[in-house]
Amino acid sequence: MTTTDRKFQKDLNAGLVGLVLLAVLEASDEDLYGYDIAKRLQGVRDGAPLFSEGALYPVLRSLAASGCLTSRIVPSYSGPPRRYYRITDEGRAVLAARRAAWHDTRDFIDAIV
Repeated sequence: MTTTDRKFQKDLNAGLVGLVLLAVLEASDEDLYGYDIAKRLQGVRDGAPLFSEGALYPVLRSLAASGCLTSRIVPSYSGPPRRYYRITDEGRAVLAARRAAWHDTRDFIDAIV
């Protein structure tokens, strides 16, 4: 992959991280922490997620700050405390809007490419 290809992929992924995180949290019956989310994403593409685990945390914090997620800190016996996230009703509404935008964009691109 060339440098230009990597930059294109990075730019594309940057806009999708929030959509993906909201979708993962909506599909979960339990609160999830960052590493757990990263593992779920890793399982989707046989160990090769589109974005790094480190890219998830700033977006999780941003989604929580905007009211799309709630979070709670739980002590861990095997390391630092873990911050668990849950999607809110506002997050579900944002996810619905982003899903619609994604479908429109995907359909447009598919029709051209």
